[in-house]
Amino acid sequence: MNDQRPVKRPPSLLERAADMFGVDPVANAPTIDVSNLPPEPAKKPRKAKNAPAVDAAAPDAAAPSAPAPDPAPVVETAPTIKPSPSKEIARAAPAIVPTRQGTVDRERLAARGMVVPGAPVTGISEEYRMVKRELIRNFGGAGNRPLLPRGHRVLIASANPGEGKTFSAVNLALSLAVEADHDVLLIDADIAKPSVLEALGLDDGPGLMDALADPHLPLGDCLIQTDIAGLKVMPAGTAHMHDTELLASARTEALLGQLEAGAPGRIVILDSPPVLAASPAAVLAGHVGQTIMVVRADETLESALRDAIGLMGACPHIQLLLNGVKYSPGGRRFGTYYGQGGAS
Repeated sequence: MNDQRPVKRPPSLLERAADMFGVDPVANAPTIDVSNLPPEPAKKPRKAKNAPAVDAAAPDAAAPSAPAPDPAPVVETAPTIKPSPSKEIARAAPAIVPTRQGTVDRERLAARGMVVPGAPVTGISEEYRMVKRELIRNFGGAGNRPLLPRGHRVLIASANPGEGKTFSAVNLALSLAVEADHDVLLIDADIAKPSVLEALGLDDGPGLMDALADPHLPLGDCLIQTDIAGLKVMPAGTAHMHDTELLASARTEALLGQLEAGAPGRIVILDSPPVLAASPAAVLAGHVGQTIMVVRADETLESALRDAIGLMGACPHIQLLLNGVKYSPGGRRFGTYYGQGGAS
């Protein structure tokens, strides 16, 4: 008799990372719950503007009243509700147009084993397809998942240097850039040791820190439109001795809002500094809705990973991404199916 039992799906990189480090609180949900934060303070109700003034002095009951003239017909009108000024500006503001152009070096990407736009499907491109679907489901509220606030902002981090965070950030951005309903803004937020431009083969110039330090600098001058229609890049910019303080300021949140204005389908990917090596990572976690913690197989220590996650508590949703995996001969081989002929 043929064995008709269903074949179990191999776990994804996210699931294997969670399982490896034993941090998965819910089966089949490789999410570390760090949402145990104090509740938001209750907002005080605002006084309605243009409310009729109330005379504190009560009328004299003994005073004779003159006969009132016939009242004019009253025309009822709907109350005017003024929307939030910030929301109105965000809705009306046009999308910022990059003033710089750049061509992605595809040969460099191929030599490093990365996702290559327009090239045949490979194992690495299939892996990042799975990762991006997970991210999109998180902020899109697909299925029975709740809508994740600010989930379209994704921070790519790692506990220590050399664990593959920039490799993952660039690959994820390249994979997301071909989505029909989204475009991608990749921000190099590793101010001390930026490497996004070098990975893509783009020229350096003003970027994130320049825009934060100088509010009058046109944002378009800090953006690069690549030859991939759905991919824009913001360099790290000029190093600043107060980078953590600038990133923690209200200016950063306002800047991200400007970069998202006029682009409702935009996904913002931020390449973070290593969490245990630089303080800005914990600050950046407060500006995003999702964090992907890159874990280097056979290198990242569980103690280091737990310490890093503990510092990223400002982000409500953290997932692990296993990098540098060596597959067994019987394991899955994404990408090989597309190159095979014959019956499927």
